[in-house]
Amino acid sequence: MSEVAYSAVLRSEWTKIRTVASTSWTLALSFLVTVGFAALFSATFDTGGMDAAERATFDPTALSFGSMQFGQLSMIVFGVMVVSTEYSTGMIRTSLAAAPNRTRFLLGKMAVGTALALAVGLLTSFVSFFLTQAILGDVGIGIGADNVLRAVVGAGLYMALLALFCMGVAAMLRSSVAAISILIPFFLILSNVLVGFDATRTVGQYLPSNAGAKIMQVVPNAFGAPEAPYGPWGGFGIMLLWVLVSVAGGLLVLNKRDA
Repeated sequence: MSEVAYSAVLRSEWTKIRTVASTSWTLALSFLVTVGFAALFSATFDTGGMDAAERATFDPTALSFGSMQFGQLSMIVFGVMVVSTEYSTGMIRTSLAAAPNRTRFLLGKMAVGTALALAVGLLTSFVSFFLTQAILGDVGIGIGADNVLRAVVGAGLYMALLALFCMGVAAMLRSSVAAISILIPFFLILSNVLVGFDATRTVGQYLPSNAGAKIMQVVPNAFGAPEAPYGPWGGFGIMLLWVLVSVAGGLLVLNKRDA
C-alpha cells in the first residue's frame, strides 16, 4: 500500500472514530471522572494530620493522578471500541475490502485511536495537576520542580499506552464484551490484589498498570507504597513491552483469521 493510500486509511479511521458518539463520550467521561475525583481527593486529603513518616512519602504530584484508576475505566472502553465496533456491526469486511493490507489497516486504526487518547490523556493530566495543586495550596508543588513535568506528561502517556494495549487485546478477541470483561478486572482488580500481598507482590509489580503508574510519581515509594525494583522510566518501559506484545498479538490474529 502506498504512502498516500495509508494517509487515506488514517483519514478514514479518524472519520469513523469521531462520528461514533460512544467513542467521543468515553473520552469525555475519562477526562471528567479523572479531574473530578482528583479535585475530590485533594480537597478531602488531610495534610495536617500526617505524621513524620507520612510526610516523608507525601507526593502532591502523585495525588493529582490517584483518580486515574477511575478515569482509566472509560479509556479501556474507548480502546476496545476503537477496534471491536466494526466487528459487532459487520463493517470489518467492508473496511478490509477497501484496505486489503491488514497490517496497515490495523496500525492506522491504532495510530488514530492512540493519538486521540494521548491528546485527552495530556489534557486530563495537566488539568488534574494544576487543579489539585491549587486546592492543596501551601503543600502543593509547582510544575517546574524536579521531575514534576516528567510525571505530568507521563500520566498522559500512560493513558495513551493503556488505550493502545486495549486495542491490541480487542483485535485478538474481536468482541467488545469479551475484551471489556477481561480488561477491567485485569487492571482494576487483579493488579491491586497481586501487589497487595507479599507473596504475589513481585508478580503484581510487573503488570502494566502498576509498572506504568510509576512514571506518575516524583517521591520514591509515594504514600508508603512498597519499593519497586525499577524507577519511573523502567516502569514505563515494562508497560511499553506489554503494549508491544498486545499489538503484535492483534496483528497476528487479524492476519491469520478470517474477518
